[in-house]
Formats: sequence, structure tokens, C-alpha cells
Amino acid sequence: MPLPITSIYAALTALLFLTLSIRVIVYRRANTISLGDSGDKNLLKRMRAQANCAEYAPLALILLMLSEFAAAPSLALHVLGVMLVAGRALHAFGFASTPQKIIFRQVGILMNMAMIVFAALGLLGHALL
Repeated sequence: MPLPITSIYAALTALLFLTLSIRVIVYRRANTISLGDSGDKNLLKRMRAQANCAEYAPLALILLMLSEFAAAPSLALHVLGVMLVAGRALHAFGFASTPQKIIFRQVGILMNMAMIVFAALGLLGHALL
């Protein structure tokens, strides 16, 4: 069974993750840092922005996929997907900026956590009722 809505947001999240990865790679090459962060705070911020996406995005995408399998309304799926992608982008922008733009970081993580909560509760409600 195809999952067109999840596919859209999985692709957008993958492109965002690749962008964050490229930022780490380019910085490493420009500063000849092969392993670890060498105490470079700018590299560490880039690495954490990438890692944070890697930590939250898979669970969110699994929940989105399960919601689509459970026949959640298309509008709800798109709202969840936008919350995921916009939240990840805002978090990364706020986190990786120098100086950090804390409000973007906070709004981004709040959107991601809300997305995860809404999707999880929707799946629980669907499964139990």
C-alpha cells in the first residue's frame, strides 16, 4: 500500500538531514577536523543540529507512517508532517546560528514534541477505541 503523504514528509526530512550533514562535512574540510569536534564550538553546534534531527525524525516519521496506515484524515497527516519538517528546520536554524536564535530552537522542538504527542495519542485512540 503506497503512503503518499508520509513519502512527502520523509523526503523533505531526508533533504533537511542531508543539508545538516553537508554543513558538518564542509566545516570539517574547511577547518581540517577529521574526527570528533577538536573543541571547536561551531563544529559541535553543527554536529548537534544534525544529530538532534537524527534522534527525533525517525520516531516522528514512524508515527506519521502508522497514522497513514491507520487511515487518519489527510489534513491531519499533512498538519503532522508540516509540524515535523517546519519544527526540524526551525530547531536546526536556531541551534546552528551564531549566536543561537533560542526562540527558533524552542519553537522548533515544541512543534516536534507536539507532533509526536498528537500522533501517538491519535494512534492510541484509534487502537483502543
